[in-house]
Order: sequence, then structure tokens, then C-alpha cells
Amino acid sequence: MDAKIEPDDTRRIIVALDFATERAALDLLGRLDPAKCRVKVGKELFTACGPGLLREIHRRGFATFLDLKFHDIPNTVAGAVRAAAANPGVWMLNVHASGGRAMLDAAVAASQSQNGSARPLVIGVTVLTSLNDVDLAELGLRNRAREQALALARLCLEAGLDGVVCSAAEAALLRRELGPGFLLVTPGIRRPEDGKEDQKRTMGPAEAIAAGADYLVVGRPVTRAENPSAALESFCGEIHGKAPNLS
Repeated sequence: MDAKIEPDDTRRIIVALDFATERAALDLLGRLDPAKCRVKVGKELFTACGPGLLREIHRRGFATFLDLKFHDIPNTVAGAVRAAAANPGVWMLNVHASGGRAMLDAAVAASQSQNGSARPLVIGVTVLTSLNDVDLAELGLRNRAREQALALARLCLEAGLDGVVCSAAEAALLRRELGPGFLLVTPGIRRPEDGKEDQKRTMGPAEAIAAGADYLVVGRPVTRAENPSAALESFCGEIHGKAPNLS
């Protein structure tokens, strides 16, 4: 698969809709421009609202990254991917790379099985940005976070996935080792004025893009900002090397 990002793609920011209700999510969308970002729907919001919300987000012009991190036996993951891919609002979805080769193969095959419809991008989760080397050691893993991320990313590439979710701290390594055309989606993006909160491995937006990231997931620095649209402009301005328009 060649999923290399288009050079003219200005929607490099994915805003994380980490809300508990549909109303809160849609209220935020009303303050954002779908031409400037995509959005991410995770476990809490999807569990509360279901696939109908994805269709409403699509109706409003936003592309959705469905962040459910499927991790199960191959047949179960294939069914989940197939169901997600049937929703026209799903632009991208993810699975845990640690589910193994057979599960990854099943996910890719299921994403391609729709009747002529555009398939969603399928990416693998390597090492969560809330984990560091100490956490991995507690889980019994000998690899450090960077080594583990690279090993799992290689597995995803070999299985035909479009890319991976990784920390921006690993983006330069993965880009160098895995080459172009393999998408790197990085959460944990923070400006100097933003608190790290539960993220342990963070990086600024311009630095993450320079390191090789294709898409940046941004949550609370935008969603909890007094002016979410201005905050989004700030992130976009840093990525594109120009001052943000805060008017």
C-alpha cells in the first residue's frame, strides 16, 4: 500500500473529540472548520453514542479517525474492521500492533472487503504515549520504548498496514528505518504553553512534522481552549511556518 500523504493536504491536525456526550462533541465541531482538520472519535464517545455519531460528523464535512484500538483474535478484529469500514465517515481506524501478524493480516483484508467503497486507512498502535521505558519493563518487555515501537512498526509495514500511531519522539527513527509512504500518526503534541497531563512523551507540532510525522493528534490544547478555532489556527500556523490568524 502507498499511503503517502498528499503534498497539498492541509488537514494535518486531527482533533481528538474526547467527550462523553454527542452534544459536547457537536458543539465543538460547530466551532471548527472541516477544511482545516480531521477529528478522532475514541472509546468513550463511541461507546456513548455509537456509529450514528460518525454519520453525523461525516454529514458536517469532517473525516473521522476511529480510535478504538481493536485487539482480539483475528476473526473478531476482522469483523470489527469490516463494520467500521462500512461507515462512510470513517477515514482511518486503528488496531493494536501487539495483536500479532495474523490479526494484522485479518484487519487489512477486512478493510478491503467493502463493495466498491473507498476503504479506510488502517494503522497500528505501537507503544502508547502514556508509557515509558519503566512502564514497559513492568510489563515484562525487554525493549525500550523506541525499540519496541520500531519492532511493532516493522511488523505493521510487513503486514500491509498504511502506517502506525507512534510518539513523535520515535517519528524520526521510524521514518529513517521504514522510508516514505508509511504514515506516522503522532499523539502527545503539545506547545510550550500546554500542560503534558497524562502524556509522558510529547513534542511540539513543528518539531513533530520535521521529525517525519504525517498527522498530529491534538486534544485538550484545542478542545479545552477558550477559543478552539484560534487554538487550531495556532497549531496549523506552527506546522506551516507562519503566524497564526487569531482574529
